[in-house]
Amino acid sequence: MKKKLRISDPFESLHDDIIISILCKLSSTASSPSDFISILDTCKRLNKLGVHPLVLSKACSKTLTVSAKSWCEEAHRFLKLCVNAGNVEACYILGMIRFYCLQNRRSGASLMAKAAIKSHASALYSLALIQFNGSGGLKTDKDLRAGVALCARVACLGHVDALRELAHCLQDGYGARKNVHQGRRLLVQANAREFASVINVLKNKDKNKPLVLPLPLMHPVNKFMVEWFGLGENRENVACHGLRMCSYEACGRPETRISEFRRCSGCGKVNYCSRGCQGYDWRVRHKGECGPMEEWVGHVVDDVEVGGDVNGEDDRTVEIEGGEGDGIEI
Repeated sequence: MKKKLRISDPFESLHDDIIISILCKLSSTASSPSDFISILDTCKRLNKLGVHPLVLSKACSKTLTVSAKSWCEEAHRFLKLCVNAGNVEACYILGMIRFYCLQNRRSGASLMAKAAIKSHASALYSLALIQFNGSGGLKTDKDLRAGVALCARVACLGHVDALRELAHCLQDGYGARKNVHQGRRLLVQANAREFASVINVLKNKDKNKPLVLPLPLMHPVNKFMVEWFGLGENRENVACHGLRMCSYEACGRPETRISEFRRCSGCGKVNYCSRGCQGYDWRVRHKGECGPMEEWVGHVVDDVEVGGDVNGEDDRTVEIEGGEGDGIEI
């Protein structure tokens, strides 16, 4: 009687630490959630080791990308697992979703602060905007000094939007001691960084294609918010409360109270959560829509509260990009 030869599986002989190391590499380099999930569905062993804290802590933003249409308790639970594993990117993503989409302000801000402690640039900048706008509270809840301090910290990391925001704060004496010279110097730094990105595009430009100036890559959580508030029910919920969305289409931030965002005084039709969004939208779209040159030169973006003073003591004014603002500082 012939004995059946048992064929050993080399995979079974691998130690768990080796498998975890491979999964860590996969989670940190995956281009989409499906790249990671499809591997976990291969076998029970991979499925078990795939949720190891070390693997989840290494997951990159693309691995953590969630579609607003596919949002469910399982997706929420997966992000919470990543947060508990110490994943800084997951803290920021879930924090933004809770703060703006699920309206759990305290928990969302806490998660963003957790990411900010680890010097997560986007989390630091988002917290700065929350302080500047008083998001999630009243107009009196604005903390200008805290916003400036957060902007200063993230500006040290080379964040262009934070550099520009901080520069205008110094020029206007908004939340900080007025220092026009230092503000102009920071504007030059911000413009130089953007100019360097344009140079890189020119070097790699295909002569047969038109030149397209680079814009910041849309972060997965901003894409999520754009989709979330684009859904019928959520869009109507924002509108029925008299709230507005940031007019820069790659932002996705909604107001948390009426007239929280500043609006363009040139046309009064667009609203922005920050100078960064205002600047990008000006170059991409609004420059051609706002009005003739003689109408928008020198116009400002108003920070107007219902029942309050226009451009009062606590209000910011921001010059329109491309007019007398920072678009021509260099």
